[in-house]
Amino acid sequence: MKSEPQENDGPVPEPDYGTVGVRFDNLTGTHFYDRNHLNVKAGDLVIAETERGEGVGIVVQECLDPGLGRPSGHLKRLVRKADEKDIERERERRDLERNAFRLCADKAVSYRLDMNLVAVHYHFDRSKAIFYFTADGRVDFRELVKNLARELNTRIEMRQIGVRDKARLVGGIGNCGRELCCKSFLTAFEPVSVRMAKDQNLPLNPSKISGVCGRLMCCLTYEYRTYKQLCKEMPKCGRRIQVRNGTGKVTRQNPLKGTVVVEMEDGKEITVDSQELAKKRKTKP
Repeated sequence: MKSEPQENDGPVPEPDYGTVGVRFDNLTGTHFYDRNHLNVKAGDLVIAETERGEGVGIVVQECLDPGLGRPSGHLKRLVRKADEKDIERERERRDLERNAFRLCADKAVSYRLDMNLVAVHYHFDRSKAIFYFTADGRVDFRELVKNLARELNTRIEMRQIGVRDKARLVGGIGNCGRELCCKSFLTAFEPVSVRMAKDQNLPLNPSKISGVCGRLMCCLTYEYRTYKQLCKEMPKCGRRIQVRNGTGKVTRQNPLKGTVVVEMEDGKEITVDSQELAKKRKTKP
């Protein structure tokens, strides 16, 4: 039977409120914050500090486990739970973004600027508007910025981005049927090469290994190190090896299955377990 707390047990410790994961409509991925003792749960709108000042986000994850969710000193804290006034300001901010997008697109045409406007993001306090665009070369948008600043009455920043950043901002569905990785959780782009696809025995058809941005899919990097490690433990392609049926040449590797395909001297192909080959090498005098 559990004993009742005694006087010498000391004060009852304050419960650990943990951290919460928050997502913002104009930022990629889930950002973790110190709950700051606020009574919030998944689905609640909150005001939190971001790289662009305060912003409205939605709580998507609660980390209440004392071991995993303990607030860390480096985490920013939630400011407050969003009220009706904050929600209304957020609606007005999004309306401003839509109007600014249309205005900028029309002005770019009138100034004959060779640029493709992608998105407009206003700071929550409306002190600044950032215009994201793509272009093949440099664009002289000085007159455009002056005009926008005068009509929108706020600071203007023009940012030229690449096609991968465009996909991150716009979002979409990948070949796998899921939301684009760059939109849902990736915080940085890693270099991707055709060698990664080749080493994973993927078809080198551009339509098969390219994302909606037209560049090689980011997910080619996810398992590449595992493939490389597994391939090191297998006989290389082109190497002649001794198998149970004689001698043959390795033509293909199947790292995930742990097998290699061997072409025998009579032209037939057989599949051999690489672990079996490793055991034979170890037992040789």
